[in-house]
Amino acid sequence: MEQVDCVVVGAGVVGLAVAREMALQGRETILLEREAAFGTISSARNSEVIHAGIYYPKDSLKAKLCVAGNRLLYEYCRSHQVATQAYGKLIVAADETQIDDLQAILYKAQNNGVPEIKMISGDAAKALEPNLQCSAAMLSSSTGIVDSHGYMLSLLGGFEDAGGMVAYQSPLISAKPIGNDAEGGFELEIGGADGMQIQTKLLINCAGMSAPALAQKIEGLAKEQIPKAYFAKGNYFSLSGKPPFSHLIYPIPEPGGLGVHLTLDMGGQAKFGPDVEWLDIEQEDQIDYTVDSKRGEGFYAAVRRYWPGLKDGALQPDYSGVRAKIVPSNASAGDFYFDGPQQHSLHGLFNLYGFESPGLTSSLAIAKHLEMLIKDSL
Repeated sequence: MEQVDCVVVGAGVVGLAVAREMALQGRETILLEREAAFGTISSARNSEVIHAGIYYPKDSLKAKLCVAGNRLLYEYCRSHQVATQAYGKLIVAADETQIDDLQAILYKAQNNGVPEIKMISGDAAKALEPNLQCSAAMLSSSTGIVDSHGYMLSLLGGFEDAGGMVAYQSPLISAKPIGNDAEGGFELEIGGADGMQIQTKLLINCAGMSAPALAQKIEGLAKEQIPKAYFAKGNYFSLSGKPPFSHLIYPIPEPGGLGVHLTLDMGGQAKFGPDVEWLDIEQEDQIDYTVDSKRGEGFYAAVRRYWPGLKDGALQPDYSGVRAKIVPSNASAGDFYFDGPQQHSLHGLFNLYGFESPGLTSSLAIAKHLEMLIKDSL
């Protein structure tokens, strides 16, 4: 039976970053992916925004890893020829009643150590974006866009250059600890056309919104320690024609998400979203990614609060994604959760739960943080 140092499950952006880090640390690493290619689920269904770390509670992992990840991602992309565009972001108070909310966001961002951020007047915001309507705004200059596919392709190349191997269409069927306390590692049964069994000292669950379901397949992991998965769909609508904006435009956040915001792609085309649509389902295979055109009615109302010039019929249903949440709709936003041996007592096992946004921005920092946790557990 083949034996390796590390197996990472899930080849989304976080799994790719983690697998690359493991290989760079000198571990013989296999990356398992159930699909036929990398990054085809949540990592292919996001806005590609490089976040600054503005909204998250002080000292949370999301705050720390996003601020660190923003810097690491820009540095990585510069040195690896991955395209980025530092458009900058305006968070807008649509009217005077939202200025206190905006001040609170600024205070949170400052506490998180977010660089290049400041409050500006409504007139100053309109000088930057003449089509914008707002009473005040916050300018985040370190917010931008990354070519997410190019970034993931680069991570994969780095992983393989460091000796890693990726196995597509290879779902994890089961994982069994070797020995009573798993100090001998895990024996894995892997599905697919050929199927195989391998042993690994280190097993890392980076399956995104499927991470709780995958954890159920790990023998010896107490079921009450595995969080329930919740599914919050985000729908996007594209703008027909050339957008009149050169910055990303965000409203005041709403429960479960950041509100219907305007983002620009690498070519300067605009899309709006995501909204928040909680799905009453139990598992990922029940997700319908179709964008209901009727939801556009709510988009027009939300967008016109900061862009009253949006014309009827200008928005077209585009695509959707689903956030990897481990908290329900009536709870405060959850944090990234690294579930390691200190939590479940299985040596060598790390489950990554709740790695929704800002997972893309934080990916390199997530990998480095996990490496620290692994070394601390040895």
